[in-house]
Amino acid sequence: MLNDAFKALSDPTRRRILELLTEGDLTAGEIAGCFDISKPSVSHHLNVLKSSGLVLDERRGQNIVYSLNMTVFQELMKWFFDFSKGGK
Repeated sequence: MLNDAFKALSDPTRRRILELLTEGDLTAGEIAGCFDISKPSVSHHLNVLKSSGLVLDERRGQNIVYSLNMTVFQELMKWFFDFSKGGK
């Protein structure tokens, strides 16, 4: 799972999506409105983020709402912390 998360984080568009989600849950349309790229491209980025476990999606009526999966971020932070301890 961590490898997928690192791969997902390597793209600046996906990092920006994550930044947007730190402010609160958003629909795909709301996320797409923040970018000058096609909706299918935004959908691809959201699918990569979802596959990596960094974001969760939930259907609310006719919308799919995306939110951050803090569990994976905690795992990433633990990895960085453990890694930094090993280097000392």
